[in-house]
Amino acid sequence: MEIRGPRPLPARREEIELRTEDELRLVGELALPESRDPVATLVTLHPLPTAGGFMDSHILRKAAARLPALADLAVLRFNSRGTSSPRGRSEGAFDGGGAERHDVAAAMAFVRARGLPRPWLVGWSFGTELALKYGRSHDIEGVILLSPPLHRATGAEVAAWAHDERQVVVLVPELDDYLRPAEAIARFAAIPHARLIAVDGGRHLWVGETQTRRVLDEIVAAVNPSALPLAREWPAS
Repeated sequence: MEIRGPRPLPARREEIELRTEDELRLVGELALPESRDPVATLVTLHPLPTAGGFMDSHILRKAAARLPALADLAVLRFNSRGTSSPRGRSEGAFDGGGAERHDVAAAMAFVRARGLPRPWLVGWSFGTELALKYGRSHDIEGVILLSPPLHRATGAEVAAWAHDERQVVVLVPELDDYLRPAEAIARFAAIPHARLIAVDGGRHLWVGETQTRRVLDEIVAAVNPSALPLAREWPAS
């Protein structure tokens, strides 16, 4: 079977709840390798909820569907405050990236409580803003930024990563609606060790199997490169 679309590969999947410091309940899912311990953990931060972003935004859903089986990764997805999906609605209201710092903290507290290994923050669009603004406060190995718009993360918040040894991987679509490669190079120049990957033909929403595979390949290249190349068929040969 060719691996395409959102069809999930085998994994242990658990509906979870996160509790924030300001006493909200957030709904989510944890996906783990079916029969092995994970080698690393992706804590995913979804796109802007007021523009339709949620834990099931397709790249994050496909990461959870495929990467536990293909790359031995744990994938944590959740709805930030006030966000709904088929999993349910998280309590609270969207705060434009301010109070969402508590949502990131709640996810990281869950990772610690479960003893999940080598956490990375994987943000997409609005989620990249949360990763840049709040990721440095947590015990992570690095951040992976998909289509960063840099609307809410200030220049100072970006530059603060310059003195942080943790990895910063930035995927910028050639045809992005908000931040294209040339501007991204300038905006991320404040982080000398940032690895900026310009994706030819890419768009902000990463639509299509070719773009999905490129994003998942780059995530795994950063987090567990020994799992590359990712299988394109299941069962994997």
